[in-house]
Amino acid sequence: MPGTKSARGPQGAVDLKLDLRSPLKSAKNKDSGFLDGRPSELPVLEKTNGITAFQALIHMVKCNMGTGILGLPLAVKNAGLLIGPLSLLSMGLITWHCMHILVRCAQRFCHRLNKPFMDYGDTVMHGLEASPNTWLRDHAHWGRHMVSFFLIFTQMGFCCVYIVFLADNLKQVVEAVNSTSSNCHYNETVILTPTIDSRLYMLAFLPILMLLVLFRNLRVLSIFSMLANISMLVSLIIIAQYIAKDIPDPSQLPLVTSWKTYSLFFGTAIFSFESIGFVLPLENKMKDSRRFPAILSLGMAIITALYIGFGVLGYLQFQNNIKASITLNLPNCWLYQSVKLLYVAGILFSYALQFYVPAEIIIPSAISRVSKRWALLLDLSIRFTMVCLTCILAILIPRLDLVLSLVGSVSSSALALIFPPLLEITTYYSEGLSPLTIAKDALISILGFVGFVVGTYQALDELIQPGHPVTFSNSTIFIQ
Repeated sequence: MPGTKSARGPQGAVDLKLDLRSPLKSAKNKDSGFLDGRPSELPVLEKTNGITAFQALIHMVKCNMGTGILGLPLAVKNAGLLIGPLSLLSMGLITWHCMHILVRCAQRFCHRLNKPFMDYGDTVMHGLEASPNTWLRDHAHWGRHMVSFFLIFTQMGFCCVYIVFLADNLKQVVEAVNSTSSNCHYNETVILTPTIDSRLYMLAFLPILMLLVLFRNLRVLSIFSMLANISMLVSLIIIAQYIAKDIPDPSQLPLVTSWKTYSLFFGTAIFSFESIGFVLPLENKMKDSRRFPAILSLGMAIITALYIGFGVLGYLQFQNNIKASITLNLPNCWLYQSVKLLYVAGILFSYALQFYVPAEIIIPSAISRVSKRWALLLDLSIRFTMVCLTCILAILIPRLDLVLSLVGSVSSSALALIFPPLLEITTYYSEGLSPLTIAKDALISILGFVGFVVGTYQALDELIQPGHPVTFSNSTIFIQ
């Protein structure tokens, strides 16, 4: 299924690249709607070379490595030492199954409609058109709008998460700089020196973020993606070697927790697994797309194993002191402070990449409604407004764990768990589906919907509780 671009899944650094195609043609679409979900002014090129199975596997694993994995130790604490890893395993299997459903439905519509490529929004729209229900067929275009809406919400949510993460980690590095040493084995209690409010750190990043979103060339963004991936990979390797040694006695840790904290686990976990928007572009770029199901299975197996290992080891190492991001628990020496700075750099580079997706959905539609004289001014105005909006939302919700859970519960549940099973029913119902398949799909969608409602409610309830602190609780005192 050849296509025009590849987009890394929402929770890691986005990797957006043009395929090598010829001849160059304009894909400008003046009639695209606000939520069409298609960048309307990107060049379309004829693909000449695809990626190998190994390259597809690397991309599949890479697209899941972002801020979500750093929050998994706290997520395991919210679920319990036994239920946490079992739930991560179950969620990995269900997400993998939903990805296969989406790929299979997209392939079917490509074959039926003789199209080379089908994105998520197209697949949902054509799935509704194939539904036996007249009302769904008449309103099929709303399927594309819903997918685009949740993609915008998800990507803007990731940008908010990034701003909170940047401020949180940089604040801790600055506050601990006077007591930071080169000895990573000397145990002491470190009292952080208070500095400016964390919200001011967020505002300090605002001019840099505004400059970064001015880069709209996909080749430049690919350079950002490479730098982000290198810095985050080095950071994760150093973190992994630290949490795997000298683990304290885990006998006092709870195996199961309450449903309230478990709902926060659900949002964080599904946030980490959210890469379903990446599978169709990745399959499209493969030389032999028939091998993609096997690559998808292997990639999800690796990702699930990494998530379980990282989440459990992080919780075992820091136990009840685990923070919203495991980087905030690292010892106060220059090696581990540099890990935070590396990850800060990686996330900073990733902001522009994550921002690209909602910008390319919203901006082309907006500038198509004005004359060329005002197009550039409107483009810049929308970009700066969107950046300011993500910063304002980050300031209003300054707890990283709640932002992760809220974004995961609201949008990731819909894209990863609710839409794909319903899509399978509408696509294949007229051809005869077994009652067992219908029951399975309904159960997965209900699970996603319950997680959506309960996780969103619990995250919002935590935010509006009387006396809830408005500043970070993650960067006050920590123990080596």
